[in-house]
Amino acid sequence: MRPIRQGDVILQPIKLTLGKKLSHLTLAEGEVTGHSHQITRGNAELYEKDGTLYLKVLSETASLTHEEHKPVKIPQGNWMVSIQREYEPMGWRYVAD
Repeated sequence: MRPIRQGDVILQPIKLTLGKKLSHLTLAEGEVTGHSHQITRGNAELYEKDGTLYLKVLSETASLTHEEHKPVKIPQGNWMVSIQREYEPMGWRYVAD
């Protein structure tokens, strides 16, 4: 499987889902707009370990939605959730969505 992107969020396939199970399915809150990237369809679980989020999609697919982007289907499996970064002359910064 390949990495999946939506706005500033990138999901990278991994072998295992780690951490403490969370009670929500919000992968990232928008710093600029206040909108969030969240799983809205399908069966999934979200975990957190040492500040990193891990998504486990249990159903065939799950829908990742955000108010300013098209929905993205995430295939069944384990995913590490990251915020994309970009380089500027002053150094690396997280992409703001």
